[in-house]
Amino acid sequence: MTNHRRTPSFNPTTEEDNALFLDILHEAPLFGHRESRSLFGSCIYLIILAAYAVLAAGAPVILQPVQSLIPSLLCSCNVALLMLTGMFQQYFVNQVQKIRLQGYYSFSQKLKHVVRLPFAIMAYGTASMLLFMVWRPYVSVLPTLTVQRFIMSVEAISAASFMIVFVGYVRQYNSVNSQPDVLNSLYSPLQPAALEGLRYHEAGRLSDQQMALLQYQRENLHYLSEEILRLQESLSKYEESNGTSTPQVDLTHLVATRDQELRTLSAEVDQLHSELNLARSLISERDREIQHVRNTNNQYVAENERLRAILGEWSMRAAKLERALEVERITNVELRKKVSAVREQRQMQ
Repeated sequence: MTNHRRTPSFNPTTEEDNALFLDILHEAPLFGHRESRSLFGSCIYLIILAAYAVLAAGAPVILQPVQSLIPSLLCSCNVALLMLTGMFQQYFVNQVQKIRLQGYYSFSQKLKHVVRLPFAIMAYGTASMLLFMVWRPYVSVLPTLTVQRFIMSVEAISAASFMIVFVGYVRQYNSVNSQPDVLNSLYSPLQPAALEGLRYHEAGRLSDQQMALLQYQRENLHYLSEEILRLQESLSKYEESNGTSTPQVDLTHLVATRDQELRTLSAEVDQLHSELNLARSLISERDREIQHVRNTNNQYVAENERLRAILGEWSMRAAKLERALEVERITNVELRKKVSAVREQRQMQ
């Protein structure tokens, strides 16, 4: 009866009205709202490295019209590539941070070390070339151009190798179709004591993972807030265009769902904050225990050293006494021989 009464009062929306919110599910923040990272900057940098390697290999031919300026031009190219590498590094670090904010902690951990290696390689190469140019008058045995080309080739090959690794990880991230690993790869400090040793040995990583999860949830909260505002604005515009008497069941349900997700995420963030504080307190307590054990161990080591010094001193005294006893024994033997000789002389007389 109830359903029969409600049916006439419901006015079904048209296909055009339903099409207004067809993309909402594709914009869900959890497990689906993931942006692919562009490889355009990486490809541009690899092209620059390839051109740099070609210049290093064919410098005598390419720069033949300015033969006398080849060493200076190669040094200038090295410095220019170092500056470009620094700018590209900031771009790559920004890409890694965005991957971390998307909740893919393992990818960000793998990439954060790789993106800094090309600049380090270029810095070491530039420093090596600078040292060689400074000490060139004293190492005239080595050809200047050959050493410069060798350094440039090593720089280009090494940096390109790490950039290929970076591109491979980014392509793997773009093709992954699973939920963010930061949601299921954490060891909570509230779990049973069976994982206590593992949590203790990975204390620093635990805090880092908790912080990554908090950042991911904060991004979700920001996205949900914008989504709720967009839905409310769409609802108000829709009500103004069709009149306030038209029921908006689907849209109201979507707004309520987004609001519920926002509240759930807020509760999860609060819980993660409490777990993170508890983990930090556990880590601090273990650090204090380790410090206490170290202090006790240092005391034992000092006492052991003192006892060893005493033992060494007594060993020296014992050795001196043994030598004195030996001298005394030899003296007694000689005295006995003398007494025997005197007695024999008296008997003979």
